Amino acid sequence: MRTLIPALLLAFGASAASIAQAQSSGTAAGSTANGTAATTAPGSMRDLTSIQLSQQMSPAWNVGNSLDATPNETNWGNPLVNQQLLNAVKAAGFKTVRLPVSWNQHADADGNVSPAWMARVTEVVGYARNAGLYVVLNTHHEGNWLIPTYAHQASANARLAKLWTQIANNFKNHDDYLLFAGTNEVMVAGDYGPPTAEYQAVQNGFNQVFVSAVRATGGNNAKRHLVVQGFNTNIDSTYSGFIKPTDPAANRLFLEVHFYDPFNFALNDKGKIWQWGAIATNPAATETWANEAHIDAQFQKLKTRFVDTGMPVLMGEYGAVLKSEYDPAGMYRTYWTKYVTRSAVQHGIVPVWWDNGYDANHQLGLFNRATGAQYFPELIKAIVDNAK
Repeated sequence: MRTLIPALLLAFGASAASIAQAQSSGTAAGSTANGTAATTAPGSMRDLTSIQLSQQMSPAWNVGNSLDATPNETNWGNPLVNQQLLNAVKAAGFKTVRLPVSWNQHADADGNVSPAWMARVTEVVGYARNAGLYVVLNTHHEGNWLIPTYAHQASANARLAKLWTQIANNFKNHDDYLLFAGTNEVMVAGDYGPPTAEYQAVQNGFNQVFVSAVRATGGNNAKRHLVVQGFNTNIDSTYSGFIKPTDPAANRLFLEVHFYDPFNFALNDKGKIWQWGAIATNPAATETWANEAHIDAQFQKLKTRFVDTGMPVLMGEYGAVLKSEYDPAGMYRTYWTKYVTRSAVQHGIVPVWWDNGYDANHQLGLFNRATGAQYFPELIKAIVDNAK
């Protein structure tokens, strides 16, 4: 979750109401118009391990700040997701779309998801499949109830199981181009220190609840590829405390982490760190601790412990904001992006750029959400070329 909503929000979203929802022929593949499970023949589930599947998924891209926006899809200034956008993403060379979705505001007090919302999510999944993209569908912005403490564990487990049972039943006939990701950046609000043993244990429990709930729905979900998360999707916390959930399906799990190192370069729009790596010329404008060697070392840890033992890694978010006040051409952002993307792929990690939809300074958007036009063709090319 990297929202970064610009101050002139209405300027970005003024035309949102005028964007027509494209009709998806893919909806019927796994659900009916009201979002209930369809009775059509199941899609194909190939005999691929998650490692083999991961090798077909790079590079990848997030439709951020859309279906995860609150209270509704267009409230954060992006138009309704449409077929033209996802066709453009595929044409640019991306192979996978991560679809962040917030569910809680579309559910009643008992956790029953609105049929209209389930149908809308299904429609957007259909757009991505029509475009020929893999889809990673998650639960996003659920932090007000998905709290990793013992005090909240029982209620959160029950709600998470009920939510994923509904989602999984809706999509149980979809083929293996659709993956489910159980949670997002689970943490205790305001606590950015190293996670306690309690936090780690409850997050590991959330992963098990997710896997068990999805598998219990049967159909293609019995062997669908699933994505589980380390604590707060932090590489170090994941490395130190992640426990792989028990899964009756062999070799059908991914691990998810996120990467925005160094923070002051990648996300801090108020700082003065704007250069990065070996090409940096001003020591005052760079943080040398998070250079190329740091990236390679972090990714090597993931490769050694997870990828090399049969569990591929999805880097579900990464990116660096534009800082045109210092670097109008975006030279350092492009160099960082090239290096991170290339190193990730070389270490068996699927990199997923976080696109929040906005092309202004200090933002992460790559595509115009209404038309699919490219805001930064050179940066898009850097991602695609370095994922080969």
